[in-house]
This record gives sequence, structure tokens and C-alpha cells, in this order.
Amino acid sequence: MNLFAFGLGYSALHFLRTRCGHATAVAGTVRSLEKAAALTGEGIEAHVFSDPAIAGCVARAQALLISIPPGPCDPVLEHYGSVIAEAPALERIIYLSTVGVYGDHGAEWVDETTRPEPTSQRGRERLTAEAKWMSLVAANRQPVHILRLGGIYGPGRNALTKLREGTAHRLVKPGQVFNRIHVEDIAAAIGASLDHAGPGEIWNVVDDEPAPPQDVVAYAARLLAIEPPPEIPFDAAELPAMTRSFYGENKRVSNAKMKRGLGVQLKYPA
Repeated sequence: MNLFAFGLGYSALHFLRTRCGHATAVAGTVRSLEKAAALTGEGIEAHVFSDPAIAGCVARAQALLISIPPGPCDPVLEHYGSVIAEAPALERIIYLSTVGVYGDHGAEWVDETTRPEPTSQRGRERLTAEAKWMSLVAANRQPVHILRLGGIYGPGRNALTKLREGTAHRLVKPGQVFNRIHVEDIAAAIGASLDHAGPGEIWNVVDDEPAPPQDVVAYAARLLAIEPPPEIPFDAAELPAMTRSFYGENKRVSNAKMKRGLGVQLKYPA
């Protein structure tokens, strides 16, 4: 398999480094020449997003992994949509999205049959991008798998790290819960999607146990045998607009379809 990844960030790189050994070639985009050089040293062919060589990479690709977030438009489709539509070898596309497209459901359970009703601008942009990718695929008969991810954590990006750095907080909003997902389990879902023989579908990639965020920090503090930071009432906290918007959506997201349809067994279920 020849794989090209638009956006060699935290999740995509983890997949390439740990789960992509069966690929005949891997390449992708980065933001800087310095990062491109570092990844090329690892054996991952990397190009800055504007590199003219990307068109040839896409033409040779059998699979695309898309992890660049959209803004008012999707940068991948805006710059490379026509190239992707005409790619002769392309067999499937994996698009990394977010459970934020579901919006607020008052801590009730949602699944892939739930109608998305995002309340944040980021969620609305993601939902628009999902529809555009599905439209491209419908026109060219290339299956796209949309993976809606929970809050991402893993090595160097977790509550333990934040506690050690002194940046962890325990915001308390009564009834608030979030789903999370370890980067290793994201990699497993990407691999399973690439191997999936059926048509493209939407999959929730989340853990088994949505939990109050302050409880996650308290548990991490117990693991480190330190005192957790004090609880801060959400209504009294001074928060960036982005952080406050995350707390404006409250839901429990089911991963049953992913387990059943892709056969993913979570390494970090809670």
C-alpha cells in the first residue's frame, strides 16, 4: 500500500511510526522544511504543503489519510481536490474528524445514527468538511471512512504530563462528561479502516467510559502520588473562548459500531 497523509501531526505520525509497517511507501505534509528534513531522516517522505511534488505523491497513492483541520474552507480540498479526484490508483480515504459535530446532548448517549447539530464554529466547519469529502467520494466512487475522534491523549500529551508541568486544572461543571481516546487506539482504528473491505462509513473513535474531566486529573494525581490541583467552579473560571466552547457541549459517545464493524479492541478503554 502506498499511503499519503495530509498533516503529519500527533495522531497521523503515531500511526505511521507504529502501525504502517506493511506500507510499501509513506509520505505526507508538514508545515516547515525543518520538520520535513527530520521526518525524512526517519524514512518518512515529508513535504511542505505547497510543494509541487505533492501532486505526484497523490497520483501514486492508494490511500489518503487526512488530519488537517478545516477553517472556513478545507485546505486539502481547496488546493488538491482536483488532483485527488483524478488520482488513478486511489482506493480509499481516511478522514479524521471530531465528535464535536454532534453538538450538545445534555450528557445523553449518541451514536453514528444521531443527527449532528454542532454548536461551535469548529464543529460546524468539521461537519461541512465531512460533507465535502463524502461528496467527492460519491462522485469518484472512492470509499471514505470518517473517524470522529474524542479528546486525544497519549505520550507527552496527557494529564500526567500536565501535572508534572504544573499546568493541570480541575474545572468543575456539574454533569459535564467527555469521551477521550488514546493515540494508540486511534492508530488501531486507522489501520482497521484501511483494511476494511466494505464501503466507506462514519465511525466514532472514543473510549468506553466518558468521564468528568476533573476526575481524570484527580486519578492522574493519585497515580503520581501527589495532591491534585484544587477544584475550580466552571462559572467562576476565567477561560479562553476555545476552552469555554468545549464545555458548552455535553454528551456520551458510543463506540459500539467501531468495535463491531472494524473489530477494534481498545488498548486504553477508560
